[in-house]
Amino acid sequence: MSPVLADVLQVSALIVALALVHRPLGDYMAAVFTSGKHLRVEKWIYRAVGANPDTEMRWPAYLRGVLAFSAISVLFLYLILRIQDDLPGSLGFTAITPDQAFNTAASFTSNTNWQSYSGESSMGHVAQTAGLAVQNFVSAAVGIAVAVALVRGFARSRTGELGNFWADLVRGVVRILIPISVVAALLLVAAGAVQNFAGIHEFTTVTGQTQSISPGAVASQEAIKDLGTNGGGYFNANSSHPFENPNGFSNLVTIFLLLVIPFSLPRTFGKMVGSVRQGYAIVGAMATIWFVGVVLVTWLEFAHPGTASQLAGGAMEGKEQRFGEGASSLFAVSTTMTSTGSVNSFHDSFGGLSGGVLLLGMMLGEIAPGGVGSGLYGMLIMAVVAVFIAGLMVGRTPEYLGKKIGTREMKHAACYILVTPALVLIGTAVAMATGHGESSMTNTGAHGFSEVLYAYTSASNNNGSAFAGFGANTEFHNTALGLCMLLGRFLPMVFVLALAGSLAEQKPVPETAGTLRTEKPLFTGLLVGTIVIITGLTFFPALALGPLAEGLAA
Repeated sequence: MSPVLADVLQVSALIVALALVHRPLGDYMAAVFTSGKHLRVEKWIYRAVGANPDTEMRWPAYLRGVLAFSAISVLFLYLILRIQDDLPGSLGFTAITPDQAFNTAASFTSNTNWQSYSGESSMGHVAQTAGLAVQNFVSAAVGIAVAVALVRGFARSRTGELGNFWADLVRGVVRILIPISVVAALLLVAAGAVQNFAGIHEFTTVTGQTQSISPGAVASQEAIKDLGTNGGGYFNANSSHPFENPNGFSNLVTIFLLLVIPFSLPRTFGKMVGSVRQGYAIVGAMATIWFVGVVLVTWLEFAHPGTASQLAGGAMEGKEQRFGEGASSLFAVSTTMTSTGSVNSFHDSFGGLSGGVLLLGMMLGEIAPGGVGSGLYGMLIMAVVAVFIAGLMVGRTPEYLGKKIGTREMKHAACYILVTPALVLIGTAVAMATGHGESSMTNTGAHGFSEVLYAYTSASNNNGSAFAGFGANTEFHNTALGLCMLLGRFLPMVFVLALAGSLAEQKPVPETAGTLRTEKPLFTGLLVGTIVIITGLTFFPALALGPLAEGLAA
């Protein structure tokens, strides 16, 4: 079988699987967040934290719940990492340094999972499971909760109440993430992924050298790492390590996991607002951008110039040798267009133009389909902007799902859009101006600049992947990137919830003959165009200095 045919079959199988799951999973999640009943285990959790799940919250109270829970999570994880050597199951590893502990705590709490450390040589069992794996669940559930709150803002009227954060958080973990993760972990174990709590093993490599490897609860962490669009691997090599990703089947399963909830949440949105066709319009925009990205990166990598690359059938240096160029490209696009950050190849090894597509996937706001929860609310923010632009073009008050998009709503949307570009560009500029960026580069010139730009794009957009050549484990980068992760995660949530509260207070506007039909393919096209234009205007100069300059010079 030719590599091209194998790649086409792989992408086709993935699309079919996602299409089959889209409706039942989307409907199930809608039922979870509209149910008035509480499971017994959920009631235990509510009593333990002292929360009343039936109390409705306005957006400031909902936001306080998000921020308070996340702040406690940062402190809790930071403490675990700082006292790791005093905990059982530390495997003899020492405590994590203060700057790296802050970076890691900020990373996993913000659903970024950026790693400036090697997990197998610095983290024991307690830190990996009670610390990192727990945050994989709850940080993903926070994103889902905020997305559901925004959906309620569209669905409700004449009230500022958006639901209960604690109920949404607990339901997301107990009813959605844990059940799917259990099934996924069993599939990965069956495929050959490691799952144990053994100590450090000494292995003799093919060159006769001795290597120490610490196995652990890898399959279970791998499952939630991808399902929750987290990305933090048990090993430094992430999903290119055979203990995490043993074969082609496990590779396809992991790609499916990181896409399945983000692609299903638009169905949940459609069910909750009473029009599944609105959900189809949103998922259509997501799928269009994702598919174009897959095709572009795969084609660019197979067509990479140079005799060595042509003889190898592609630019295979740093790619996944077991699965081929296509699987590496599919994984790379899927992980950068979600907020996952897991990798099965080194993105530093992609060509200038294909690496630029990966960068652009994050710069779009990771909304195609985006992170768990964050992809949906990011896309809905862009839909609000697209409706506003359409209203200006025809000279009428913009409306979306029966809600007027006025000055207040656009201020919230504009502030949301401006947060991450400001963090990316200011962070990159400061790193380059102070010399910390240049000193951390492995490469020089345009590719070296791309390494720095990629790092701050990944952190600010809560992705977590990296150009592998970038040396991030310094006091400056640990601190700066940690701040970018926290601000890039929680500042946008402020504007999302403020917008949700504003929408929920409105009186519904009746549909007329002049109302823009936002469930039609025409609106999907307008939405895609709005996303690309806004991102292009914002990031084109930076992309021109890095990946575009490198690609055109090749």
